[in-house]
Amino acid sequence: MIRMSEADWKRFRQVRELALERFCQRVLDECQAISADSSRSAYDRYLAIYELIPERDQAMANGFDAPRRSTAVIQLSILRSLDLVTPEEVAQFSPPIQAATTTGL
Repeated sequence: MIRMSEADWKRFRQVRELALERFCQRVLDECQAISADSSRSAYDRYLAIYELIPERDQAMANGFDAPRRSTAVIQLSILRSLDLVTPEEVAQFSPPIQAATTTGL
């Protein structure tokens, strides 16, 4: 298991905040698209949003809950898999962290 250096941990906390904003905006955009779909009844749109939120809550929990240095590499991997971190942001991390968070993507 790779543990983040202090410098990578500081970067992670900054990148995590940006990723959280992107994630929330994405979910709001999804809700807005569902809400604006006039081909569906209001009830169907409500149900679609009602079902979407728990799914997104789980993704949020996996990627953002309880950030610690010991789990930051895993969380960064999740954020990368959700396409919430830009290549430029990834490039700010040390090569071992970049490599560790690329595995499986």
